[in-house]
Amino acid sequence: MKSAKIREIVLGKALDPMKSETRHSLALVAFLAWVGLGADGLSSSAYGPEETFRALGEHSHLGLYMALATAITVFIIALAYNQVIELFPTGGGGYRVASILVGPYLGLIAGCALILDYVLTVAISVAAGVEALASLLPLGFHPYKLPAEAFFIGLLIILNLRGMKEAIRILLPIFLGFVVTHFALIVYGIFAHASYLPSLIPSTLSETTSLADNIGWISVAGMLLLAYSQGGGTYTGLEAVSNNVNILAEPRVHTGKMTMIYMALSLAFTASGIILLYLLWDAKPVEGQTLNASTFRAIIESLGFSAWSNQIALTLVLAFEAGLLFVAANTGFLGGPAVLSNMAADSWVPHKFRYLSTRLVTQNGILVMGIAALAILFWTGGSVTLLVVLYSVSVFLTFAISLFGLCLYWWRHRDQQYWMRRLLLSLTGFIICAGILCVLLVEKFTEGGWAAAVIIGAIAALCIYIRNHYRDTKNAIHQVDQVFANQPFGSHVGAIDPDPEAQTAIFIVGSSRGGGLHALLWVQRMFPGHFKNFIFVNARTVDSHAYGGEGAVEHLRAEANATLKFFVDFCHSHNMASAAYLGFGTDVVDEVTKLCETINKEYPNSIFFTSKLIFEHDNWFTRLLHNQAALAIQRRLHFESLQMVILPMKV
Repeated sequence: MKSAKIREIVLGKALDPMKSETRHSLALVAFLAWVGLGADGLSSSAYGPEETFRALGEHSHLGLYMALATAITVFIIALAYNQVIELFPTGGGGYRVASILVGPYLGLIAGCALILDYVLTVAISVAAGVEALASLLPLGFHPYKLPAEAFFIGLLIILNLRGMKEAIRILLPIFLGFVVTHFALIVYGIFAHASYLPSLIPSTLSETTSLADNIGWISVAGMLLLAYSQGGGTYTGLEAVSNNVNILAEPRVHTGKMTMIYMALSLAFTASGIILLYLLWDAKPVEGQTLNASTFRAIIESLGFSAWSNQIALTLVLAFEAGLLFVAANTGFLGGPAVLSNMAADSWVPHKFRYLSTRLVTQNGILVMGIAALAILFWTGGSVTLLVVLYSVSVFLTFAISLFGLCLYWWRHRDQQYWMRRLLLSLTGFIICAGILCVLLVEKFTEGGWAAAVIIGAIAALCIYIRNHYRDTKNAIHQVDQVFANQPFGSHVGAIDPDPEAQTAIFIVGSSRGGGLHALLWVQRMFPGHFKNFIFVNARTVDSHAYGGEGAVEHLRAEANATLKFFVDFCHSHNMASAAYLGFGTDVVDEVTKLCETINKEYPNSIFFTSKLIFEHDNWFTRLLHNQAALAIQRRLHFESLQMVILPMKV
C-alpha cells in the first residue's frame, strides 16, 4: 500500500481511459506539439550549425552557402513530410510510410533506424545540454559531465512516466525562453554588423573563385558537400510530427501541418541565422566552450554593459539553450515509444510495447528509451561529435527510405491532381537525404558510421527473429481455432438465465474463440453434469492503438462483445445457462481480477478457468514475448481465496 502511494506521488493519479474527456485532455494542440515535438528540430541548432562551420576549417567564408542551403533544406524536408501527415493521419511516420509504400522489410529498416534515432535524440540532446552548461564553468568541472547527463536522463524518465502533456507544460517556459533569447541575439547580431552585409555576397563569390583557382572546383564542391553532410544533425527532428500525429488534437492533419510550419520556420531562421552569426562575428573555437557560447559572448559584450551584466546575460542564454536541449530529449521519450508501439502492432517487437500505464503513457517504451540512451552515453563517453555521426546516419536513412516511398506513391497515383509537383518535391528531398547519407557513411565510416550500421542491423535481425516466433505462434493458434470452428451449435432456441446458487464455471477468455471452446469442452468432459452455469469473462487491454484515435475504443468494444456473444449463444444452443462480462483497462490482470471478484459475489459457488499457451521449448525469451497474465491472475485470485484452474494449450 505504501509503495502504491509513493508511485502515485511520483507519477500522478491513474487516469480512466474509458472517459471521453480523458483523450481530449491529453491530445496536443499545435502550439504544445511545437514545444513537445518541434523542440527536437529547433534544439539541433545548438550543435548542427557548429558541426557544419567547423567542417569548413579555415575557409569560413563558405558559411554563407551553408546558411542558405540549411534554410532551403529545412523547408524541402518539412514540406515533403507534410505529405506523410496527409497520407498517414494515424501516425507512424517513416516506419509506416516505408512499410506500406515500399515493403515490410524496408519498413523494418526504417523502424530500426527510427528507434536508434530517438535513443540518440535523448543521448545527444542531454549531452549537448550539459556541454552548453559546462561552457559557463571551469575546465575542472568537465570530468563530472557524464554523471550530470545520467541525472538529467533519469529526471526526464520520471517526467514522461507522469504523462507527455504534463512534461511539456513543465518544460514550456524553457522553450519560450530559448526562442526569445536566441531570436533577439540573432537579429541584433546580424544588424550590429549590417554594414558588412552589402559586401558579403561579392566577397564570398570572390574568395570562392580564388579558392577554386587553387584547389579546383571539384575540391570546393567536395568541401561544401562534406560540411553540408556534417551538419545533417540540423535536420534531425523534422520527422517527429509525422511519427506522432496520433497524439495531436483533432483535426489531426491540420494540427500536424500547423506544427510542421512552426517547426520549419523556427528551425530555418535559427540554424541559418546562427551560421550567419559565425560568419559575421568571425567565430573561432575556444577550449571548453561551444561555438555558440563563444559567439554569443562576443555579441553580448558588444552591447557595452558591465562584465557582471554580460556574464548574467550569457548564463541566461546558455541556460535556456541547455534547457531546450533537455526539452528536445523529451521528444525521444514521445517518438521512440510511438515507433515501438507501431512495430509491436506488426509483431516486430514484443507486444507489451503497445501497453499503456495507469497514466496512459507507453511505460515500457519510455524505460527502454531511457536505459538505451544511458548505455550509449556511457559507451561514447558523451562525445557530441561521435553522437552526431550516429544520429545523422540513422535519421537520414529513415528520411531516404520514407521519401523514396513517397516517390513511388506519387508515381503510382499519377491520376491525382498535382501529382507531378508532389513527386518532384519528394524526389528532391530523397536526393538530398540519400546524398547526405552516402557522404556520411563514406567520410565518417571509421568515426562512428560503422557503429550506426551495426546497431541498426542487429536490431533488425532481432526483430525478424521475434516476428517469426509470433508468426509461428499465430499459425498454431489459428490451427486450434480451425479445429473448434466446426463445433456444431445445438438446437435449443432462447436464452437461459444462470442460477446464482448453482455450481458455476467461469471462463476467462481472450480473442481466440478456439481457446475459449477448448476450455469449455475440457471442463464438460472432465466434470460431466457438475456445472450448471457457464460464465464468460473478457477484459480488453486499452493499449496505444486502441487509444490512438476517435472511435478506436468503440471498435474494440464491438469486437469483444461479438466474441462473448458467440460463447453465450453456443451455450444457449446446447441448453446451458450462460452470461458474459466485459471490462476495459490498461492492466488486464487488474481488470480481470476486479471482474472475477464481482462475479464471485453474485455466483459464490464458482471455479475459474482459463487457457495458457505452452511452448515445447520455453525460456526467458518466450516469456518476454508473451504476457504471463494467466499466472498473475491465478496468483491474485488465490490470495482472495478464489479457485482458478489453468488449462494448457500446446503450440
